[in-house]
Amino acid sequence: MTKTFSVYAALLLLVLSLSACQTTVKRSDSIVERAIAAWNSHDPDKTVTAYTDDVVYEDVPHRIICHGRAELREFVAGCFASDGDVKVELVKCWVHDGHGVMEWVWRGVDIEQFKTGKPFTIRGLSIFEVRDGKISRDRDYYDVATQMLDVGALPK
Repeated sequence: MTKTFSVYAALLLLVLSLSACQTTVKRSDSIVERAIAAWNSHDPDKTVTAYTDDVVYEDVPHRIICHGRAELREFVAGCFASDGDVKVELVKCWVHDGHGVMEWVWRGVDIEQFKTGKPFTIRGLSIFEVRDGKISRDRDYYDVATQMLDVGALPK
């Protein structure tokens, strides 16, 4: 409960700071664009090149934490095997002084997770850190129930 509250509080502070500073939220950033293009390549080896060698990558809803590119590559390969026709669309992002937030939409076809063969769309948010032009830490947040509803794994 405390961890969840901390995440919400951090997100609220970020939104308020953006509003207070009247900062324009950019739709894209070269680091983010490279990462999105890498995911859209469907190539795990290419995907991990957007991240530092010592990346810490968290898929928060599934409680998965990857330490380093090798673990991240394994996770990414699993994503591509589980979700067919993956397409990631960048909605908005903000990157400043080594920190960033991106809003995205993940589209795919359920192959392995619920084994329905049905398409789904998930909206999500990534909070990340950047070092030397690559993502060094990434925490992804999204609603798995949306995917489950789309593929019929939850009643509507």
